[in-house]
Amino acid sequence: MPTDVIMPALELAQETGKVLHWLKAPGDTVTRGEPIVEIETDKATVEIEAPASGVLRDVTAREGDTVPVGRTIALIFAAGETGVAMATAAARPTPPGKASVARLAAASPKARRLAAERGVDLRALRGSGPGGAVLAADVVTAPAAQRAEAPAVGTVWRIMVERMTASWTTAPHFYLVREVNVSRLVSWLERARKQTGARITYTDLLVKLVAAALAQHPGANASWKDGAIARNAETNIGLAVAVDDGLVVPVLHRADTLGLAELAARREDVVSRAQAGKLRPADLQGGGFTISNLGMYGVDAFNAIVNPPQAAILAVGRIADRVVAVKGQPAVQPTMVLTLSCDHRALDGARGAQFLGALAELIEEPLALLV
Repeated sequence: MPTDVIMPALELAQETGKVLHWLKAPGDTVTRGEPIVEIETDKATVEIEAPASGVLRDVTAREGDTVPVGRTIALIFAAGETGVAMATAAARPTPPGKASVARLAAASPKARRLAAERGVDLRALRGSGPGGAVLAADVVTAPAAQRAEAPAVGTVWRIMVERMTASWTTAPHFYLVREVNVSRLVSWLERARKQTGARITYTDLLVKLVAAALAQHPGANASWKDGAIARNAETNIGLAVAVDDGLVVPVLHRADTLGLAELAARREDVVSRAQAGKLRPADLQGGGFTISNLGMYGVDAFNAIVNPPQAAILAVGRIADRVVAVKGQPAVQPTMVLTLSCDHRALDGARGAQFLGALAELIEEPLALLV
């Protein structure tokens, strides 16, 4: 029996997904685990992998189609079961006025992103790449007559707006702010980079410390569901990442079990794939707590909106030299402002303050992790 390729669901509230780009055409041989189609879901653009090895056939969803979750969009036939089905499909003509999946796929990923940004209709372009594929340069030089009317916002941005609006209007937010001395954190980063040779960042250190603080205060690793507080069994930490289409939150699963070098490698991998639109469904599932770091943009402090259904999100500002009291005397020290946004239904002020206090202590004395 052939294996179904179905429109996936990344969360219970998701109803549909949009087919953006088939990476494989009907008749192509595919390998289990190989990306075959790009899907735009409620959360992000993700690559769907082949659920089995064989030949891709019976593609029923064209690029641009919005398909209900759970519906079959293609079949994968094993080598011995393609026979008649493939011959019949090869003789089937393309419906009038509709381009084939293979034709629509003849464009580089960069060309597709540029076309979306500039409102260029790829079907109207003559590509200069291999086999007539449209390249980025073809999009840049496209005549004005071939430019389509660009949509005001993409699906990812629209869904982000809907989710954040729902969170803002249904979750009673409150905020806890703490300025922490990061002198020891700076030293820890320098030492960790030398010891591991990995490209460790402050975000990696924060993920490690947040995971440790969540272990001490699991109430912050929870959500409000069906009128009750549901605590998460695993420490899965999401990172808010800005992409061209909006904001996505890939997840570092079981962050409490990872060493710094492994954390850095996973963070670099998911962030780079998020920015390239190459996330997989598993990358976005299971997050229990989110970190949003805008320090690299020079932001001192900000209030983040809770990422539903999570109980809290940590907003991280930049590291800057500030005048603070040290043993009763003014001194210049590197500090960072942390703001914990909480959903009061799942996390009250006292428990939120206890978590933030534990995190602040770990940041100011990270060697406590080794005790």
